[in-house]
Amino acid sequence: MLNISPTILTEEINKLIRSFLNRKTLGLDGILNKILKVAALVIAKDLTEIVSYCFASGIILESLKEFITVVLRKEEKKDYSLLGSYRPITLKNTLVKVLEKHVANIIFKAIEEYRLLL
Repeated sequence: MLNISPTILTEEINKLIRSFLNRKTLGLDGILNKILKVAALVIAKDLTEIVSYCFASGIILESLKEFITVVLRKEEKKDYSLLGSYRPITLKNTLVKVLEKHVANIIFKAIEEYRLLL
């Protein structure tokens, strides 16, 4: 059985944020990853409490569940009538990016620990 702790350490939040790429599109909240990295020094403790609360309670605000998907043309394609000539990108709230990255890390650790992909 997989035992997942609802608590997360501030250092884990800092590590997650540092792993974000700077050149990504900003989310619905308008926060660039580059700015989040700078602000993390000040807000990491508060973010840690929010993320821990979301996991412990299972509650995520409706506004955090909202996203927009934008379809962009891929450059230098010969035929733009083909679906492969486009790529979708999803604009999400920055806190959701942190939550998703944390969940992905938990899943990855479980896959390694229980050798699920052999």
